[in-house]
Amino acid sequence: MNTVHRLLCRSGLWRSVLEHKMMPWVLEGQDVGAELLEIGPGPGLTTDILRLRVPRLTALEIDSRLAVSLAARLGGNVRVVQGDATAMPFPNACFSAAISLTMLHHVPSAELQDKLFAETWRVLRPGGRFVACDSRKSFAMTLLHACDTMVVVDPETVGVRLERAGFHDVQVQCQERAFKVTAVRR
Repeated sequence: MNTVHRLLCRSGLWRSVLEHKMMPWVLEGQDVGAELLEIGPGPGLTTDILRLRVPRLTALEIDSRLAVSLAARLGGNVRVVQGDATAMPFPNACFSAAISLTMLHHVPSAELQDKLFAETWRVLRPGGRFVACDSRKSFAMTLLHACDTMVVVDPETVGVRLERAGFHDVQVQCQERAFKVTAVRR
């Protein structure tokens, strides 16, 4: 991520958006069980909210500096693992749910996003739920991602992509600037 993006993702403004708008919308009616996987927590503002909802939370972060920082800051019911979500270092069927919050567009290609979806399916228990939220393409998003990775997930096609990964009961809901998707492992 570029410097401006990193600063925004750690800011009080973003924390407020997460706490009062995004997280209530994304988590509304979602039963994530006792063993939640958070994919790509970044600086961990979402992790701070999620850890209050589950007995055990595993945060998988590809950036080693962010993973070390997050592990040093958090403890208790949060385990931080440094690793790649396209090749997760977890056994099959070990999580009750997985969640990805505003990070899918940082995965550098649609093919790698599809690998992430397949890996998520693999590590979920049967009946496990995948919940994701990401930004929709906009001028502001393009500016924020100048000199940064931005491969926007199309909410019109994400359902088919998740079904190809093995998910069913896929539901997509769009807002002006974001979308959320839920899917279940058979």
